[in-house]
Amino acid sequence: MGSIAKVFILCVNRLLRESIARILTKRTDFEIVTAQVDRSTSCEQVRDSGADVLVLDSLDFLLDNFGSPSAAGRHDQSVKSVLIAMTDDRRSFLTAIRRGARGYVLQNASAADVVSAVRTVAEGHAVCPPHYTEVLFDYVATQIVEFPNNQKHAQWGLTRREQQLIPLIGRGLSNKEIANHFNLSEQTVKNHIHRILRKVGVVDRLSISEVLQNKGIASITTHAAIRHNPN
Repeated sequence: MGSIAKVFILCVNRLLRESIARILTKRTDFEIVTAQVDRSTSCEQVRDSGADVLVLDSLDFLLDNFGSPSAAGRHDQSVKSVLIAMTDDRRSFLTAIRRGARGYVLQNASAADVVSAVRTVAEGHAVCPPHYTEVLFDYVATQIVEFPNNQKHAQWGLTRREQQLIPLIGRGLSNKEIANHFNLSEQTVKNHIHRILRKVGVVDRLSISEVLQNKGIASITTHAAIRHNPN
C-alpha cells in the first residue's frame, strides 16, 4: 500500500486492544490514531480523528454507535469498519454486513490474518472467512430476485419480507432454516408464512409456489432454485 492507513482501535477486551495496537504499530503502513474502549464513542469522533479504518471487537459497538442510517459505517465510507475476534455465526455476520462492516475476522484468526484484514479494508476492499462467501451469495440472491415481481406481488398484498420468504419456501427450507437466513425467530417466520397462506388463498406451504406459478408471478422461486441447483 502506497500510503499509511490510520487506524482507530475500539475494543472492549484490553488485552486484545493492546495486542492489535502492538501488532499494527510494527508495520510501517499503519498509524494508530487511538486505542481505547469508550462505549459513547460516536461515528463523528472516529471520522474527526482522521482514521481510515475502525477496528472493533464487539458487534454491539457497530449496532449502537455506528449502525444508524446516518452512521459512518453505513453511508460515510471514508471510515471503514473491521470486526475482529468474532464468533462463527452467520446471523452475526450478516448483521455486521447490513450495518456497513467491511471486514469480519473470526476468533481463531492469526495475527497475520488480522493484519491482512485491516490492510485489505484500508485499501478499499472487503474481507470475510472463505466459508461465508456462499452466505453472501445466498443473501444477495434472495434480496434481488424478487424485485422484477414487486408489482405483481403487490397485487396480492404481499409485504417485502413475505416476498423474500417465497423463494426459500419454494426451495423447501424449514422454518428454522429460513429464520437463520434472515436472522429472525422461528415464530416470526411462522407468522409470515401464515399470512402468505391467507393472502394467496392456500392451506399449505407446498401450494404457495404452485399457485403463484399458475398466476405467472412465481418466477422468483424458479430463479432461486436454478441458482442453488443448476442441475
